Amino acid sequence: MKRIYIVPDFLDEKRQEITSRLQELKPLVDEFSRLEAAAAALAGLRGSAPSSSSSATLTPRRRGPGRPRGSKTLKRSAIATTTKVAAKPGRPPKRRAGRRKGSGTRAAEAQSFVQGQPGITIPELAAKMGIKQNYLYRVLPGLEQENRVEKKGRGWYPKG
Repeated sequence: MKRIYIVPDFLDEKRQEITSRLQELKPLVDEFSRLEAAAAALAGLRGSAPSSSSSATLTPRRRGPGRPRGSKTLKRSAIATTTKVAAKPGRPPKRRAGRRKGSGTRAAEAQSFVQGQPGITIPELAAKMGIKQNYLYRVLPGLEQENRVEKKGRGWYPKG
């Protein structure tokens, strides 16, 4: 009795089908990748809001672990705005990078809310601004040191 083996023919046929289908789909995958990158780039720009259907299908790209972009070295503008800190004798003075506390746009926004509603508390202010309270616990004392706001009890009041 003679046995017939058709398995190699079947496997070759399936390999050929898979290869041809991959060749058909490759241009579509490339187009998808380009469109996804373009949508991600446009999402960062101001202008019209993205439609809810397109934003639901796209997943944001996640960066790997490590420092954020640009944090490894000081830029020239940051070096120019640094302030000198008292140094120990025999050592060069240390420089502190960054901007002053309370000089950002959030601080200005918080100050305008305090002026609009004197006596506002940090939890109320955080709810109005849509941010977390712990950020305001850092910002408002900086504004108080600059004599822009003052604290009385739990509430914050405009200075002057």
